[in-house]
Amino acid sequence: MQPLLQDGAMPPLPRYARVLSIAGSDSGGGAGIQADLKTFSALGCFGMTAITAITAQNTLGVKGIHGVPAEMLQAQIDAVVQDIGVDAIKIGMLHAPEIVRVVADAIRRYDIRKVVLDPVMVATSGDKLIHDETAEVLVRELFPLASVITPNLDEAGWLIGRKLHDVADMETAAQRLLEMGAKHVLLKGGHLPGDWVVDLLAGQGGLRKELGSQRIQTHNGHGTGCTLSSAIAAHMALGFELEQAVESARTYILGAIAAGAQVHTGKGHGPLNHGFAPLPQVVFRH
Repeated sequence: MQPLLQDGAMPPLPRYARVLSIAGSDSGGGAGIQADLKTFSALGCFGMTAITAITAQNTLGVKGIHGVPAEMLQAQIDAVVQDIGVDAIKIGMLHAPEIVRVVADAIRRYDIRKVVLDPVMVATSGDKLIHDETAEVLVRELFPLASVITPNLDEAGWLIGRKLHDVADMETAAQRLLEMGAKHVLLKGGHLPGDWVVDLLAGQGGLRKELGSQRIQTHNGHGTGCTLSSAIAAHMALGFELEQAVESARTYILGAIAAGAQVHTGKGHGPLNHGFAPLPQVVFRH
């Protein structure tokens, strides 16, 4: 038994860095909840889930989607937070307005401060994954609560009502997203042509930072956005400040892409190698 502190209270018990993913399930294991859990584990965190939708999918595409009722999503979040606790949250696909409201309400009720929102809105094919009403509720309810949002070019373009063609457009889009209520924006530029990939990190306080890297030639890019956002959340749970968390997450994902570039998984776009360099589980002792 641990000795009491001078005020008679029990000292803090050792615990893991706890990260909750609120997202959809990918039966193929490359994206969504499955990619998030692999990322959390690889970065030394304890991962938990609140599933918003069940999908039947593989490397060739999505075969079916079944949404989880809002009441069940709330029950999942409450069960995790009330017992285990949460240091950071990653939010992925939210398919309906009532689902968005459940998540926003939980963040407020439990006063969760480290929140990474990946606004999954547009498929690789360019098709919309959610309706306009859901996107409007997401912007209104979750943008102000998120520490950072991580849209790709198609998602940012849809949100601001114009296509993005270059880095200058990315700067304009990031500023517009900040004006829409986001505290920080990591705008991912991987869909632009060229051998040099630029992501833009922007913040309400004037932060503007271009993060560039050589493009890695690969057919295995499924789950890249999910993995990046979950890696940011994991680093924040470990105590990293946002800018450092973003930079460290990019380093991790570049390694995961490179390590899985030549591996064949399925007949379509395969996953990253999430476990290319796993870290030991982190235990906080204070």
